[in-house]
Amino acid sequence: MTTKQFEPAVARHKAALMFRAEGGANILHEDACLPALVIKEAALDGNIRWMQGFADAMEVSLAPHGKTTMTPAIFRRQLAAGAWGLGVASAFQAQAAVAAGATNVIIANQVLGRANMALLAALLGQRRAALHCCVDSVDNARQLSDFFAARQQRISVLLEMGMPGGRCGCRDERQAYALAERIAELPGLALAGVAFYEGVTHGADEQADIAAIQALIQRAVTVCGALLRNGDFAGAPEALLTGAGTVWFDIVSRQLRDAGLSGVRHVIRPGCYVTQDRGIYQQAYAALRRREPLAARLDGGLSSALELCALVQSLPEPGLAVVGFGKRDVAFDAGLPQPFAQYRQGRRVDFTPGGLRTRDLMDQHALLERDPGLDLRIGDLLVFGSSHPCLSFDKWKRVFLVDEDYWVREEWETVF
Repeated sequence: MTTKQFEPAVARHKAALMFRAEGGANILHEDACLPALVIKEAALDGNIRWMQGFADAMEVSLAPHGKTTMTPAIFRRQLAAGAWGLGVASAFQAQAAVAAGATNVIIANQVLGRANMALLAALLGQRRAALHCCVDSVDNARQLSDFFAARQQRISVLLEMGMPGGRCGCRDERQAYALAERIAELPGLALAGVAFYEGVTHGADEQADIAAIQALIQRAVTVCGALLRNGDFAGAPEALLTGAGTVWFDIVSRQLRDAGLSGVRHVIRPGCYVTQDRGIYQQAYAALRRREPLAARLDGGLSSALELCALVQSLPEPGLAVVGFGKRDVAFDAGLPQPFAQYRQGRRVDFTPGGLRTRDLMDQHALLERDPGLDLRIGDLLVFGSSHPCLSFDKWKRVFLVDEDYWVREEWETVF
């Protein structure tokens, strides 16, 4: 192999590539500053294809929630695979979605503050995408209308339905109908549909959770149907009924499809499926496959594409290993990242699952328990899987797309 050349440019992010060979750069060869967050290309593309196939088979439109990755290169792959649009959580994220080529953007959240509204007004002025945001109160509706009407614009809004103890959203039909009446009176708004989010439901009893979710969906369907019959969506190009995260998208898809509302586009907004994980979403997908026959019939499936590569930096005492990453580098809110592969000087080492366990994270250090006799050396590279990808992505300015042998295919910027 050609001798590697050091690139003297100043590193502009914490996982910068510093070496390249004739064949490219490789994470296992320590060509990048470590730790580094990597995405396996085959798993990523498989996840994108599988979810698009699921949505198509269920006859619903797919607007992946972009806030998971905030990575425009991933947005473009999702759109190219057939996604109807993108879901986001803020005006800034909507700007990133439009810049990546989305022509339909659902801001699955309330928009407040004149700076955020000004950003949406600028996007509306570009006429590059249809934008929708959620409302659940007269006060927010009035604020939006005042801002956009003063600029001779109308913002498309979705009346949000919620559940007791959950996040935003009207709690019952009476509140929703009253809000719809006020929206109809406001010149800066166009009511375009109904939104909900069922993902706040995650108790110990799956059947009880499903019953609560189905009740929320039915309230949203009932409200959407009544508003449709009343002509309340006449000012919008099309009516939308939208919900679903990455845990319950099968329940949402099937119930929306079976509701029989004609003249309404049903849109699901899962996000974390795109890289999956080795924690809560892996568990959720296993449960989904047990209850939804279509998930088992579709070719392929969802698999973890997101990995953290880091080096063993100290073995200070028996039974303890310190690895060079911490809370600044990876999600830890839904379980600590755990190692599943080990490399030494670029070559894979036999690794016993469970023989090395993360027990604590500090800002820049991970403390791992190691079994007696485990062959572990300072400088070994460990690959970690984590839970809840959203909070891993937002810790990185750049991530690496890699093949199965960790050769870097592309460097991708995030836009948090």
